[in-house]
Amino acid sequence: MTAAYESKEKIQTAYQALAEEARLQKEQFDQSPLPKIHIGMATCGIASGALETKSAFEEALQERGVEALVHTVGCVGHCYAEPVVVIDHPDSGFPPILYPEVTPGKAKMLTKLFLQEYDPRFEHIMGATVENEMIPSVHEFSRFNREKRVIMERCGRIDPEQIHEYLADGGYGALAMALGEAPDAIIDRIEASGLRGRGGAGFPTGVKWKIARAAAGSENTIICNADEGDPGAYMDRTLLESNPHQVIEGMTIAAVAVGAKKGLFYVRAEYPLAVRILESAIEQARAKGLLGNDILGSGFDFDIDLFQGSGAFVCGEETALIRSVEGYRGMPRHRPPYPVERGLDNRPTVINNVKTLATIPPIVEKGAEWFRGIGTPESPGTAVFSVVGNVTHPGLVEIPMGVTLRELIFDICGGIPDKKEFKAVQIGGPSGGCLSADFLDTPVDFDALTKAGAMMGSGGMVVMDEDACMVDVARYFLDFTAKESCGKCTFCRIGTRHQLDILRRITRGEGREGDIEQLETLSRAVKKGSLCALGKTAPNPVLTSLAYFRDEYEAHIAEGRCPACNCRTLTAFYIDLDKCARGCDACVGCCPVEAVFTTSTRKKGIDQELCVKCGECMVACPPDYDAVVKVSPAHLAPIVERPPEKKKTES
Repeated sequence: MTAAYESKEKIQTAYQALAEEARLQKEQFDQSPLPKIHIGMATCGIASGALETKSAFEEALQERGVEALVHTVGCVGHCYAEPVVVIDHPDSGFPPILYPEVTPGKAKMLTKLFLQEYDPRFEHIMGATVENEMIPSVHEFSRFNREKRVIMERCGRIDPEQIHEYLADGGYGALAMALGEAPDAIIDRIEASGLRGRGGAGFPTGVKWKIARAAAGSENTIICNADEGDPGAYMDRTLLESNPHQVIEGMTIAAVAVGAKKGLFYVRAEYPLAVRILESAIEQARAKGLLGNDILGSGFDFDIDLFQGSGAFVCGEETALIRSVEGYRGMPRHRPPYPVERGLDNRPTVINNVKTLATIPPIVEKGAEWFRGIGTPESPGTAVFSVVGNVTHPGLVEIPMGVTLRELIFDICGGIPDKKEFKAVQIGGPSGGCLSADFLDTPVDFDALTKAGAMMGSGGMVVMDEDACMVDVARYFLDFTAKESCGKCTFCRIGTRHQLDILRRITRGEGREGDIEQLETLSRAVKKGSLCALGKTAPNPVLTSLAYFRDEYEAHIAEGRCPACNCRTLTAFYIDLDKCARGCDACVGCCPVEAVFTTSTRKKGIDQELCVKCGECMVACPPDYDAVVKVSPAHLAPIVERPPEKKKTES
């Protein structure tokens, strides 16, 4: 028996002992005859009232003397339906049932009627119909049957604060395999899989690890970049809140491969729940001998610390992140040398995104060919998106690379609500591109999106309907990147500010001839003259909106008109007297500035001098009338009725 074989056998024995202990603990829960109430307790659930829902279940169970097990889990991806609750009631004869939007009142009702009286209340079940009483399986929903879950497989299924649930489900098995292999063999497997960094750049992970291992230095460092700052993006946060151990396992495997002794999670301080769960997970892994000295008896030492970033968007860039950890202002530096050659404390430093590290254990366990069988040849594997905006079912989605935008937006996320038309999708965070309906059949992968003028980014996706003004959208995202610029590069610091000033003028109806050409010139200069990816990609929303929605810019400048009636200065509200109902005061009661008045025919009008264009009157107007209309002020004069003269009162 060779020493290598003895070492592998020792590692596997240590791991199997941990896994068996965890399985026995998990079986006590799984085989219990009591009903089980699984409640999603990630940030999206808590923000929607999951804490109150959990308390309501516990109170109702106690009041009614019903025995049941309350099990907290992470986010299942149906963020639009939070608080999400799955009830598994073995004695009822029904399969586990998914309930959306479970308020405290609904929790008490389900305790009485379902847990106590075996009535599942079909009208409250997601996807069920009262007529035929069909209860769909959880995996029949579009979030599951059209997805391919690799890193989100356990999200919403296990308690992220209980390491035994991850171990019982096969967790840390890939680490046990990696500890018994040569580091070069691990790197070769990752390189053969074709895994590209999920933080946005798409650089081959195996190549990065190979460079780091070859670099001079006795102790390499691994950093997990969880500085997720894109507006509307929350993939990394949810993974850390729902399944932190898979990220820790991937990070430890990376450490084995590149020879690192020290690991660091860089998490923004605005993620307090993720920070708390991650700190707990690290402590539990240490207690089980999965971190620290002599991991699983292998002789390999590796430990992880956690650093809370201050929320600067630019610190998502590798070299700025390192400067932040070192105690300096987060500003990118020139490369080379790259962090894998000389990074934190001048040591070779591998920086990988949360999603990249979470993908490592499945590849190690199932092999490179398995991973290559998902996605496209140039972009293997899956992509996780947070789909937000004007979409029926916003939330987290994990799809194979190569799925089209149309399938993702319409088939998986339910399409555009309120019978409105799709207008654009902004992909890749604030520096991503805005793609029109002509690109709906574009496959979602690194190369196809870049060719279209967008980028994969870290996975943020904002869907917009026909009411979106693309000039204002470009202004919104450029406002974000201009404020987040570290100021080091003149082109980024000043160029984005000049662009923003032009866009603000255009949205106020003060655009001038030549503004479009000036925006294009500035965009090219900012991209060429900026040091880091923030500046190089900041003009993308401007360039793509100019390329695909140029007519909207021209209407703003030449006609003083916002085609979408979205820009406040270029929009006015009026009441269509043919549709307005006599005596209905819905719009009167909601107006915060008392701009709505009664006309000579007892119908309503809007005083344009007082109107602040908040749109509350349009929301309040009953759908049967739909009398409030948005138009350009230039079109308003022939149809508006002036408010009656107010009589002067003597003091």
